This record gives sequence, structure tokens and C-alpha cells, in this order.
Amino acid sequence: MPDPSISSLRSQRWFGPHDLTGFIHRTAIQSEGFSQFAVKDRPVVGIANSWSELVNCNAHFRLLAEAVKRGVLMAGGLPLEFPTISLGESLMKPSAMLFRNLMAMDVEESIRAYPLDAIVLLGGCDKTVPAQLMGAASADVPTIMLTGGPQEPAYFRGRQLGVGTDTWKYADELRAGTITQADFNDLESSAKPTAGHCSEMGTASTMTSLVEALGMCLPGTASIPAIDARRAAAAEATGRRAVEMALAQGPKPSEVLTEQAFDNAITLLMAVGGSTNAVVHLLALARRVGYELSLQRFHDISQRTPRITNVRPSGEHLIKQLFHAGGIPAVLKELDPLLHRDALTVTGRSLGDGYEHAAAPDGDVISSLDKPFDASGGIAVVRGSLAPRGAVIKRSAASPELLTHRGPAVVFDDIYDLGRRIDDPDLPISQDSVLVLRNAGPKGAPGMPEWGMLPIPERLLKKGIRDLVRISDARMSGTAFGTTILHVSPEAAIGGPLAAVRDGDIIVLDVDSQRLDLDVPDDEIARRLASVVAPEPRYRRGYGRLFLDHVTQADEGCDFDFLHKLDDEEPQRLPYGLTSGWQGGW
Repeated sequence: MPDPSISSLRSQRWFGPHDLTGFIHRTAIQSEGFSQFAVKDRPVVGIANSWSELVNCNAHFRLLAEAVKRGVLMAGGLPLEFPTISLGESLMKPSAMLFRNLMAMDVEESIRAYPLDAIVLLGGCDKTVPAQLMGAASADVPTIMLTGGPQEPAYFRGRQLGVGTDTWKYADELRAGTITQADFNDLESSAKPTAGHCSEMGTASTMTSLVEALGMCLPGTASIPAIDARRAAAAEATGRRAVEMALAQGPKPSEVLTEQAFDNAITLLMAVGGSTNAVVHLLALARRVGYELSLQRFHDISQRTPRITNVRPSGEHLIKQLFHAGGIPAVLKELDPLLHRDALTVTGRSLGDGYEHAAAPDGDVISSLDKPFDASGGIAVVRGSLAPRGAVIKRSAASPELLTHRGPAVVFDDIYDLGRRIDDPDLPISQDSVLVLRNAGPKGAPGMPEWGMLPIPERLLKKGIRDLVRISDARMSGTAFGTTILHVSPEAAIGGPLAAVRDGDIIVLDVDSQRLDLDVPDDEIARRLASVVAPEPRYRRGYGRLFLDHVTQADEGCDFDFLHKLDDEEPQRLPYGLTSGWQGGW
């Protein structure tokens, strides 16, 4: 009697039939050196590998993929690795964010089109993680994620460094004249010592942490360092679990990525002082499973969630110290009263089961709920006449004295204007000024690059000024800091109020009151906007044109409008076309 769990496998639609089509499918695998036995009565696990020599964060993924394969084979499955687009923050221009949706489409269609019973996602660098999750969510085949882990800390002249946070600080010191170009050159040779993603709570470390809170990876695997042997052991365990998921035909992403799971992820985001980029990615991911997550939900959860980790850029330590203090399970355990602990995870058990035996807070890297590092979460949402649909600020990495501010605008029309004039000695600017960058959003830039941490003018740096209020429709690196208002929605390029700001206009910021206003009468703002000429689109053909035609605004996640889940349709888990029969052709 055949095992019903095998005969019902998705891959058996390809490999099971004894006809011409089945013959073609089996010989395709056999031509790679596999025997008929390899695909007979066993689950096929696809390994979506975002390895690339263009992406240093993911440079060790070939080794991790081998460890996943080992686990799959141990559990009786057949591992088949396939490549996906890989998105690297440092080298991709204008921004890896421009290509997140393209990668998500690549992942989704690869999963759907091939004979795979379960998927292991290998992601690390910032946009690879949300892109893979978004694609897998839309395909809705049982999926588990393995993230790449943080790189080892850098050391410079005896001081431990984060890969981004400290680089931005040293760059300011170079421009201020407090260090030399030779000093900066020495820093360059030591800044990124190993493979792995950001070593502080940047976007990659934030997203990998949120994968654990969402329930999409094995407990305790998010913060294991990239080159630690335990990372490979986690990869092996992930492969074994993928086989179990294939045989059980679940849990599927739609069963794990629930409203409760998103609340858990947002709670962790606020507690770790995570990247503002995670807001955009979670908004997009939620819409892939039919949940209309709102921007306000982030603010509401932030208000009741204290920051309980002391990790850069919102603290002192790095992810390696967080791992040794108990990792994400220790943080989740302390957050237990604020979590939906019964939320289902890819283990088949609850989120709470995964952190039941986690370490207690050490008080240095992880605090208790009743003695937090900050009383509220790391990110706040502001609105007003300058951002009718909202904007975000990482308050945990801002200057407290600037969270309530009133000052005159200094406006830059785009990133090129900023580059030309930011250090112009005639630029009318003071420490009370508010720097404004527009046309840097999803359509205006395009791709909403990480340009939001606008540089402080050199002459102010030389006076000891290290922060100003800065506002843009761009994003900023998760490793960055400062009083930066980001993701202003709607963006200037589609007629948002940011397009109406003029030099000298007074801008009012009050983060506690969720206020961001242009102190100009509404009728004057409307008059100015009516006279604004929309910028010429950056792309007229190709993928860039597709992006401009279909990308949504920041408060909706910057996904393509046609990729949101349809309310009246179940996920399409199988491809069109016949997988059995006597029709010829490939």
C-alpha cells in the first residue's frame, strides 16, 4: 500500500505518472546524475539560494546550502538547489529596494513552476529576506527560512565597530577635520572582516530577527553569527524540518503569517530598536497574505512596547553580544506578556514553545520589561499637513532634544541637488534648520533609496553639530541614526505636500503628538501644489517602467499593486499546464 503522504506530494504530479510526460520529467533529473530511486516516493525540497559574489553578506551561502542538503538527505528527502536574484545593498544602484519586488516575483514563480514539496529560503542581505518571504507567501508552498547570520565585529585601533553605524560616525569626523584621510583609509581595511550581514541592528539583522518572531524559521537561529559552526548545524536542522513539512504539507506561509504573527514581529521590532525599513517590508508582506496592515498599527504597538535591547545604533552592543546574551529567544521570552505566544510557527508548534527555556535578561544587553532602556518602542509614526498618509522616525536613534522642534526648511529638489549644495559655504543654514530632500521616494528616485540620513553640512560639523532634523520621502540604512523623518507619504513625485515646501518655510515636528506639519495655510499649500510640474519619469522601458507604473506608496509597502493577494482567490500553488499525459514537447 503506497504511503498516502507520498502519493499526495506536489512533486509526484511531475514524477509519479508512468506516461510520456512523467518520462520527460524523470529523465530531466536523471541527466544530472540522479537515479530513478532519487525521485521515487520521497519529498523534493527546493533550496532558494541568494548566494552571489556581488553580495558580500551572502558569500558563505554555498556552505550553508550544503548543510541544508545534508539535513534533507538525513530525513529522506531530495534537495534541489536553485538560484534566485541576489540583492546587495552596497553595490546595487540606485538601490536594492528597486529590485526587491523583482526578486519576490522570481522566487514566487520558481516555487510555483517547479516540482517542489517544500522550500528552504536562504537569505541575508537586507532586501533578500523580505523578497524571499514575499515570493514564498504568494506561492504558499510549505516554506522555512534560514538566514545567513551577522558578520564578525570589526575592530579599529582597539575599538569594536559596527559595519555601518560607526562608519557613518567616522565619515562625519573626517569631514569635521577631527580625523585624517589616512585614518579613514586605515578604517577601510578593517571595516568588514568576514562574510555575513550587518553586525549591528541594521535592516538585515532586524529582518532576520523578525523572521523568528513571525515564526518562519527555527527558534534561536536568527542571531547565530555567520561563521559560527552552530549556523551550519542550524542549516542542517532546517533541512530536516523542511522534509517533515513536505510530508505534512504544512504549515504553509498562509497558516503562519497571520495577523497575530505580524503583531509579534512589530512588537519585537520596537523592542530591539530595529530598522525603519522593516516597516515597509512588513506592510508589503502582510498584503501578500491578504492582511491590510496599517501604518498606525506600528505606532500603537510601539507605544506599549519598551525597548529592551542595548544594541547599535540604538544602544551600545552588537548582534554577537545579543546572541551570547540569549539571542532573540531571550528577547521574546521577556516580551511574553505582549505577544501572541500561541501563534503557529514552521515547527508546527507555538511561538511560545520556542522561547520557553530561553535565558533571563542580563541587564546589560537585554533588560527586563520593568527596567527597559526606553519606555516606548524604537519607531514612531507622525502625520500632518506634510505627511497626510504618514511618515516614520526611529526615535531610539534620534536626538531627544530634537523630537520636538520648529525650524526653517532648507530644501533640496533631488539627490543631485543635495550633492551639489550641501557643503556650499553660502547655503543659508543653522542648527535650527530642517533639511528637506524630495523626489527620493518610490517613484521619484526611483526605488526609494537609503538617502534619508542627509549629511550634515561640513561647516556645522566643524562647529560640533552632529544632528539636525531631516525630512525626506526616502528611506535610510538601518545602521544609521539621527533625527530623520522618513517614508513621507504621499511622496513629492506624485504631488505629495513635500513638493510644496520652500526654503524658509517653518516645519513643526512633535513626535510625542505624532505631528509633522508645514506651517503654511492649507490653501497656500494647495496653490503651490497646483503649479508643481511632475518630474519626467526616470524609466520609459523595461523593468524600471514596470516599477514606476505599479509600485505603491511607502505606507502600503512599495510592492506592486498587482502582487497583493486577491480577496476572492486562493493562492495559486500549482502551475497551469498538464503534468501528466501523452502530449509531446517540453
